[in-house]
Amino acid sequence: MKFTELNLEDNILEALGAMHFDDCTPIQEHAIPVILEGKDLIAVAQTGTGKTAAFLVPILNKLSQGGYPEDAINCIVMSPTRELAQQIDQQMEGFSYFTSTSSVAVYGGNDGVLFEQQKKGLTLGADVVIATPGRLLAHLNLGYVDLSRVSFFVLDEADRMLDMGFYEDIMQIVKKLPKERQTIMFSATMPTKIQQLAETILINPAEIKLAVSRPADKIIQVAYICYERQKLGIIQSLFAEKVPERVIIFASSKIKVKEVTKALRMMKLNVGEMHSDLEQSQREFIMHEFKASRINILVATDIVSRGIDIDDIRSVINFDVPNDSEDYVHRIGRTARANNDGVAITFVGEKEQNSFKSIEDFLGKTVYKIALPEELGEGPAYNPRIYSGRKRNSTRSSTRKTSPKSNNRSKKTFASKKKQSS
Repeated sequence: MKFTELNLEDNILEALGAMHFDDCTPIQEHAIPVILEGKDLIAVAQTGTGKTAAFLVPILNKLSQGGYPEDAINCIVMSPTRELAQQIDQQMEGFSYFTSTSSVAVYGGNDGVLFEQQKKGLTLGADVVIATPGRLLAHLNLGYVDLSRVSFFVLDEADRMLDMGFYEDIMQIVKKLPKERQTIMFSATMPTKIQQLAETILINPAEIKLAVSRPADKIIQVAYICYERQKLGIIQSLFAEKVPERVIIFASSKIKVKEVTKALRMMKLNVGEMHSDLEQSQREFIMHEFKASRINILVATDIVSRGIDIDDIRSVINFDVPNDSEDYVHRIGRTARANNDGVAITFVGEKEQNSFKSIEDFLGKTVYKIALPEELGEGPAYNPRIYSGRKRNSTRSSTRKTSPKSNNRSKKTFASKKKQSS
């Protein structure tokens, strides 16, 4: 289905055309009409399916039709991380370019100047507030934020927010919202706690469930079967003759990220690290340097695997086998974007063999195993049945995966976007 076949206003279609959004992804095709009808919605869809447009486009369409207060916050979009909030804000700028809709992004880890900018947007009544739970609650507790006229409440990546311990924060925010509102929830998975949250804050919601897609065919997937002590040696061998270009290395924890980063720097490799211990300014600087190719290798936790749109990643290396099949898809989906080719390499330690076999079962194929460099000696045989390891989850259903397109338009200021009412 094309966006022109949906019941959208001309100014929204003009923005979509300028961003080269022509065909709807499955989640957009199913979700946009439901939201336009004013129904509550719970949708299960993974990152990379275009879900940001699936909720922003219909909400902006309704706001552009008028009838909503100009001096009030009309929509709250909750995001689990600063990075995802920033990305949603960028998409918001593009979709709203030909409208008078205003927005402000509210997230933590900033200096006092940015906090004051967020406060100004919240007190003036930005039409759309894109926020992480903790920072929005901090502003709320200071007493100057009025959510009593909010018409739209969106929870993006709700499962991840609950995993990060934001349930109480979310419920405190919900208490400040009017009962008469449209609530929209997106989640990559549907565990019991998400179902319970949906029953608490949604009213007779429509349900959409799209299965996890398998990785793009353009991604070349290979694995090394190795001992844990051999993993750094494999990286050294991979980059011995050629300087790496646009590589993300995923590790299982922030402690492991720090250890790997330190080891790679000792190899004289140009490395940056990304994890939750960094200040927001540090994280933004690292991402900027990586996108500008001034950092060749980014070592990261799964903070980068979901919802961060970086084109032209040449290789993804799983230093540790991901937690489950969905995490594997999210991680290696960072490469082979924007019609580029990509390589995904996974280091499979002894105790990780069962987990990797579960991923192979989900993929429906055997991942090609590369022989270890001679200087590292022999590795273990690949025989998952004889190695004990924590059983991971795998998802076996599939659907088409479409990567979200990014918007490169320059940012409009809050003041220029807001209707002149003062």
